[in-house]
Amino acid sequence: MKKTPLLNVALSRLIASLGHGDTVVIGDAGLPVPPGVELIDLALTHGIPDFVSTLKVVLSEMQVESHVLAHEILDKKPSALSALDELYAEGALGRRELLSHDQFKVLSRQARAIIRTGECQPYCNIVLVAGVTF
Repeated sequence: MKKTPLLNVALSRLIASLGHGDTVVIGDAGLPVPPGVELIDLALTHGIPDFVSTLKVVLSEMQVESHVLAHEILDKKPSALSALDELYAEGALGRRELLSHDQFKVLSRQARAIIRTGECQPYCNIVLVAGVTF
């Protein structure tokens, strides 16, 4: 059995297959999944699993070079924003880029996969750009 927190087979496979610059989206329950992009659907019901818990588990195995958020998250200020700001300040998320929500959805078309959570707070979506460990 794995020693790290991430137990989900599909997520482990995805992270192990990433190369430098590949992108992964962690999204709320309402984020659309473009045709052709793999969906790893973790959503069970409203709020389960939540966005922040999912992000932290993914970060336990994924080296992140940078991340992208929608500008709108700064306006709506969901409770997840404080956790994002903490992770950013700790260096766990690398550089930050902000796009409009529409631009964010266009960018998600290039993702290796979208991880759907049960999060129901608005704009709790992030694009993670894979870095390297060397």
